[in-house]
Amino acid sequence: MKKVEAIVRHFKLEDIKNALAERGVHGMTICEVRGFGRQKGHTEMYRGTEYAVDFVPKVKIEVVVSDANLPLVLDTIMRSAQTGQIGDGKIFVHELANVIRIRTGETGEDAL
Repeated sequence: MKKVEAIVRHFKLEDIKNALAERGVHGMTICEVRGFGRQKGHTEMYRGTEYAVDFVPKVKIEVVVSDANLPLVLDTIMRSAQTGQIGDGKIFVHELANVIRIRTGETGEDAL
């Protein structure tokens, strides 16, 4: 099992959610996050004063999938989130030792 974390632009969230749902992936967790990478933030004007926005607002999507579904999920997120511009985001893949469904006590892939 793998945990996929994708840091993406806010306006791409619905596209990603809908594309994953069309491919049978229904469970996910969403967090509002801030950060920077190569983009290194940007400058904005407020009441005539220029200031730096060091941490850019993004959305973090977390999805847990079986090893067999990993390529499908990665491809779906990449295609849905890509604009071709700097700041499209990153995808991280983590190995999971176990998953437990609290309600039933199911473990492993049965808990997904």
